[in-house]
Amino acid sequence: MKSKNAILLPREQRILIEVGENIKLARLRRDLTAEQVSERANIARSTLWHIEKGSDHISVGILLRVLSVLGLSGDIKNIGKDDLLGRKLQDAHLITKKRGSKREK
Repeated sequence: MKSKNAILLPREQRILIEVGENIKLARLRRDLTAEQVSERANIARSTLWHIEKGSDHISVGILLRVLSVLGLSGDIKNIGKDDLLGRKLQDAHLITKKRGSKREK
């Protein structure tokens, strides 16, 4: 059985590109070369290049190693942290029905 590669929507691809650009800017602000970061993260320079270009085939583990080299590993914990849609959906299910008036004795 042949597996199909998932195709990213243009909006999703733009997000990956922006993340890659942010990682590259963080590297440059720290005055680190691609070779230094890739060595410290124990990855190939081409892998770092793919991350910085927004490639969709980079594992979360490799991304975390690069973020750790840049001192940004805590940033990965913010993924999904402020789940506004999820909270709205949850709140919609938690709304209680209006109670009827109490009967007087």
